Amino acid sequence: MNIIFSEERMPGQAVVEKMTEAGKLCIIEEGLDPKDIVVSVTFVDEEEIHQLNKQYREVDRVTDVLSFPQFDDLTNLPKGGEVCIGDVVICPEQALLQADDFGHSPERELVYLFVHSVFHLLGYDHLEEEDKVAMREKEERIMNQIGIER
Repeated sequence: MNIIFSEERMPGQAVVEKMTEAGKLCIIEEGLDPKDIVVSVTFVDEEEIHQLNKQYREVDRVTDVLSFPQFDDLTNLPKGGEVCIGDVVICPEQALLQADDFGHSPERELVYLFVHSVFHLLGYDHLEEEDKVAMREKEERIMNQIGIER
């Protein structure tokens, strides 16, 4: 899996390595070949994610992560090379606040937000309770596999 990380506001190497490991497992979980998949990750401040949230979701507040999938259906991805399935935008400041609120490490929150977003890129949603439960189970399975448990 090729993850293109923005340089600005990028967390430490340990977090990036865990995100990379988790992303690969998410892709494998869905039966895709990680060598064919690209994801872009950008880290932004609270003001920028607020603006993006308002522009693209019509929600006028800061959020922790946004997902911008490139495909509605991943069953017929183009063959013959890497395919970018979407973009992830994370606000590290918001993640740190949430980590404190939830009582776990900043590393766990950042990696979890990335995993959550990758599953959105893979077509998962959590609008309905049944979908939310399925998505959370997948997220927790990946987090446990990389050794970052609750």
